[in-house]
Amino acid sequence: MNKDAKIYVAGHRGLVGSAIWRALESHGFIRLLGRSHAELDLVNQAAVDRFFAEERPEYVIIVAAKVGGINANNIYRAQFLYENLMIEANLMHAAYQHGVKKLLFLGSSCIYPRMAPQPLAEASLLSGPLEPTNEPYAIAKIAGIRLCDAYNRQYGTDFIAAMPTNMYGPGDNYHPENSHVLPAMIRRFHEAKAAGLDRVVCWGSGSPLREFLYSDDLAEACVFLMKNVSYNDLAFTDDSGTVQSHINIGSGSEISIRRLAELVKETVDFKGKIDWDSSKPDGTPRKLMDSSRLRNLGWAPATDLQTGIAKAYADFLSRNP
Repeated sequence: MNKDAKIYVAGHRGLVGSAIWRALESHGFIRLLGRSHAELDLVNQAAVDRFFAEERPEYVIIVAAKVGGINANNIYRAQFLYENLMIEANLMHAAYQHGVKKLLFLGSSCIYPRMAPQPLAEASLLSGPLEPTNEPYAIAKIAGIRLCDAYNRQYGTDFIAAMPTNMYGPGDNYHPENSHVLPAMIRRFHEAKAAGLDRVVCWGSGSPLREFLYSDDLAEACVFLMKNVSYNDLAFTDDSGTVQSHINIGSGSEISIRRLAELVKETVDFKGKIDWDSSKPDGTPRKLMDSSRLRNLGWAPATDLQTGIAKAYADFLSRNP
C-alpha cells in the first residue's frame, strides 16, 4: 500500500478500529477514512454504496460489528445475526462494485465449534456445533469469511479474513451488561473498591480458559496483513477437501477466568474477596487460537497480559475519573 492510498476503516471509533487507525497513522498512512454510525448506517445498502461511489476508497478494513458479551449475545440474537450479516454484505459488495484493491474482514474466535480441538486451527471451521450462547454472532462472522472467499473465487477480488482472539485495550466497552469479560471485570472491581465493598461476584465457575490480545497488537497484525498477505497466500484445502482462507490472530497463551479475575483485582487494588455465581453460564470451556500460520509469516504480539491490563485500567480511569 502506498502511504497516500485511501484507506477506509469501517468501525474506526471502537476498541479495535481506533487501534487500527492509530497503527495506520504510525506507519505513515495519511488518507484515512472513517464514518460514525450517525454519519453512515452500514446496515443501509444504498447509503453504503453512495459512500463508496463518492469517496472511492482503495483499501477497506471491516471492523464494524454489533458486539457484546455472553448476556448480550444471548438476549439480542436476532439483532446480532441480522445487523452483522447486513454490515459485512453491504461493505463487501460495495468494495467489489467500486474496485477496492484489497479488503480485510475481522471476525471472531467464536466461529469455531464449541468442542473443537485446542488450540483452534483454521481447519476446524464448520467441523461441529457452535457455542449456543453466541451462535447468531458466530454464524454472521462465518458468513463473512465465506463471502470473502466467494467474491475472490467468482470475481478475482483480494478480500482476506482474519479471526482475532478476545480483545481488550484503550477505548473498550465497559458497559455493566453488554461488555466482554475483561472490561466488565475492570469496571466491577473498580466500582466495588470505590464503594468500599468487601466482595465482588463474578459469573460462572471461573474454570473456563481464555486467550486475550491487546488491541494495539491486533492493529499491528492487521497492518502487517494488509501490507504483506493476499488471499492466495492464505487459501488452503483442509483434510475434508474444504477450502479455508482465513487466518487466526492470537497471543498464543491462555488464562483461567478465575486467575484473570485475580489479576484484575490486583491491578485495581481491590482488597475484598471474589465470589463465583455458578448459576450463570460459563460459555465455551476453552478457547485458545492456533496462530502459528501468522507467526510463520513474521508477526508476533508485543504486550503481555499483566502489562496490557494495567494499560486498560489506566484508560478506564481516564474515561471514568
